[in-house]
Amino acid sequence: EVVFCFGFRTAFGGGKSTGFALIYDNLESAKKFEPKYRLVRHGLMEIKKASRKQRKERKNRSKKLRGTKKAKAAVAKK
Repeated sequence: EVVFCFGFRTAFGGGKSTGFALIYDNLESAKKFEPKYRLVRHGLMEIKKASRKQRKERKNRSKKLRGTKKAKAAVAKK
């Protein structure tokens, strides 16, 4: 069994926490249904971050456009 715990809140005064957990039968099903950020948090996935220059270029390309065209501009031109 694979367990993913999240959303913990501490009770006033400490000593007790409440949270939420999801239990999966196997790792494959967990990877299928869990959001990417939670997989990263548990060390099952790694985020590849674009270089600073690429991020800045993407931002500046999208600044020139409005609406739904922004998403299309975010994809690098070849």
